Parts: sequence; C-alpha cells; structure tokens
Amino acid sequence: MSVPEPRSGAPVADATTLRLGYGTNGFANHRLDDALAVIADLGYDGVALTLDHDHLDPFAPGLTRRVAAVGRRLESLGLSVVIETGARYLLDPWQKHAPTLLHDDPTRRVEFLRRAVRIGADLGAEAVSFWAGVRPEAVSPQCAWDRLVAGCATVVDAADNAGVTLGFEPEPGMLVQDIADWRRLHAALDNPARFGITLDIGHCRCLEPWPVPQCVAEVADHLVNVQIDDMRRGVHEHLEFGVGEIDFPPVLAALRDAGYRGLVAVELPRDSHAAPAVAARSIEFLRAAAATATNDHPANTLCSAPAEATPAEATPAEARPAEATPAVATPATEAPAHI
Repeated sequence: MSVPEPRSGAPVADATTLRLGYGTNGFANHRLDDALAVIADLGYDGVALTLDHDHLDPFAPGLTRRVAAVGRRLESLGLSVVIETGARYLLDPWQKHAPTLLHDDPTRRVEFLRRAVRIGADLGAEAVSFWAGVRPEAVSPQCAWDRLVAGCATVVDAADNAGVTLGFEPEPGMLVQDIADWRRLHAALDNPARFGITLDIGHCRCLEPWPVPQCVAEVADHLVNVQIDDMRRGVHEHLEFGVGEIDFPPVLAALRDAGYRGLVAVELPRDSHAAPAVAARSIEFLRAAAATATNDHPANTLCSAPAEATPAEATPAEARPAEATPAVATPATEAPAHI
C-alpha cells in the first residue's frame, strides 16, 4: 500500500528522505494557527492534526469554512497533514474516549469518524488514523469484536467514497493492541485496499515480540502513517527521545528501506506544557539519528524483555481470544492513561 502524495505546496520526498511531523495533541495549550506556525518554523514537514474541541472541532458550527481556513494555513506554511482522532473528551465530557466503536451506542463515534474522513478529504490528508478503544466491562470479547468489525466496515465505506486512506492504530490495552491483532482485523474486513496501519514506534518497543526495526519491516506493505516517540519495554508511556530504550538510527533506516514516504510524526501528548521546547529538541534528535541511520546496528533487540513473555508476545493472534491481555496494567473500563 502506498502513501498518498503530500498536499500541494508541501515538500515531496523520495524514498530515502525522512519527512518529520509533529502531533497537535502535544500542543494542546496553543491555538491551532499558532501551533501550526511553531511546527513549521521549527522545520517540520507536516502535522498530525488531532481533531479536538480547540483544534478544528468537527462538531462546532461553520465546519466547512473552518476546514477551508485550515487548508489555506497548511498551504501557506508548506505543511502536509494526517488526521488523528484520539481526542479525549470531545464526544463525552465525562468519559475519556467514549463512546468507541465497542460501546452499546457507537453512533457519535461513527459520526466523528465520518466527519474526520470528510475533513481528511478536504485537506488532502495523507491518512486518517483511528483505533479500537478499550472493551467496556459489560461487553463480551466476541460482541466487542463484532462491533469493531461492523464499525470499521462503515468507516471503510466512507473512506472509499471520499478517496481517503485509513490508518488503523494498534494501541496497548485496547481491543486491537498489536500488529497481530491488526492483521486479524484487516482479514475480517476482507483486506480493504484503503485500510492501512498506523504504526507507533514506541508501541513496538512496549509490547511487540520483534526488534523495533523488524516491526517496520513486518507491516511495510500496509504502512500509511507513523507516530514516533521513545518508550520502555512493558510500559505504555510516551517519552521524549533518549529517555526510553529505543535506539533510533536502525528504526529510521528500516523506514527508509521500507520505502515509506509518509510523515513520521512525533507523538508526545503529555508534553503540551513545554511544546515549543520539546518540539525543538525532538526535531534536532531525529535529524541527528537520521544522519547516522543504518540497519547493521546491534540495537533494538529484546534483551531487556522479561524472561517470560507477556501473553500478547507469546501467543499468536489466531490462538488468542478477541481481546488480548493488555501489556500494561490498565482497567478494562478506561483507556490507557497516556492517550
């Protein structure tokens, strides 16, 4: 699966060029116009735009006018865009991320995702990214899985009609938490052409059974969106680069060798309090890592993983129940705390 070309006016890269972006969920205390300006001024190629109450709210009045204004702003700044849908309290002021596609009434989530697809089409987004959610305690694993497949099929139809590429993100602790789960979902949907994978590099270190660069290679044919952050084994916490356990040059080499041309967007949703400084450090770090990117580096092994693999690592997806055991201790009724 190929990533759509960057929007008009945005930089075009060949297969060896790293295109860096930054997520607006890490600029939650900024106006969207100001966040885009800072991201562009720092030299990023694009932005991962999380639709939220203060960042292009898809339910507020005047959506068509506001989307057009954001499009002009992106054009003037030369920024490419992917659409992210992980807003915490946009749909329900009481429950984070609720409702998901797994709840008894997913109507508002489905409408949100349909609107995200339309916004993505209007902005020329490279992908629209979404995830499964955490299974509500009262919903059986099989029922949750059936609801997820049905909901995703609806979103795929909307994406097909709009000509938009979807990136489905495995999230630790959610119903689809790893690459094996994504493959199972992709197959259940009859392998739709526009249903790719959003790969969070930190998640690979957190719970996947392979070295991080191998995770990239495993999904190369379906990779449409990349989020990047540091992380430690078994701990779902997005960290600044250099704080966790990932060695990044081999990871960036793997993205290059996979021919990935999309945005590689920094995903630090808990760092809005220092967004400009964190974004500046992040692009400096990633540029330095890219300059030394090689895949003959003895790093990113699972040497620090526990001797007994977690259930998500040890058991093939086909043999697991519809809901895998979370890699981190997360109550079943709420989303992982970092998101």
